[in-house]
Amino acid sequence: MASEQPPALATLEGQNFPAVRQVSVFMENRVGQLLRLTQTIDNADVRIIALSILDSADFAVVRLMFDKPDDALEALHAAGFAVSVTELLAVVLPKGNRGLLSVWSALLSSEVSVGYVYPLIPLAAGPAIAMSVDSLELAIDTLQQHKFTLLTEADFQVGP
Repeated sequence: MASEQPPALATLEGQNFPAVRQVSVFMENRVGQLLRLTQTIDNADVRIIALSILDSADFAVVRLMFDKPDDALEALHAAGFAVSVTELLAVVLPKGNRGLLSVWSALLSSEVSVGYVYPLIPLAAGPAIAMSVDSLELAIDTLQQHKFTLLTEADFQVGP
């Protein structure tokens, strides 16, 4: 009897899973570092979709999303930046004055905790936010049940 092989491990990347990759760049908090980071991305012909900066006296963490995350990661590694990748949700805010309220209410109904949130640079889909949650799967199920539009990295692509 042949031994059974364990199932192959897979990541969310490349699957039809409504999550997006956030790239966190760790760098010294020095004049010109943000420009160097942005030039590196621009030279790779990559568009920044979202940006959030956390700083301290000595270092900064720049959280980014890109239209071409694989190209961005390659360029950042080649330029010597220290990076990490995290899976987040990107959700289109419903029309009206209470878009955030409706997202938070839906997530609360399933007891999903939100770690942090930041806006996405305007997309064709409309106003949207990126958010870190304690359970991607539960948050996705909940938001889909409440008819929210969740974005994938394919939604960030610009042009052909």
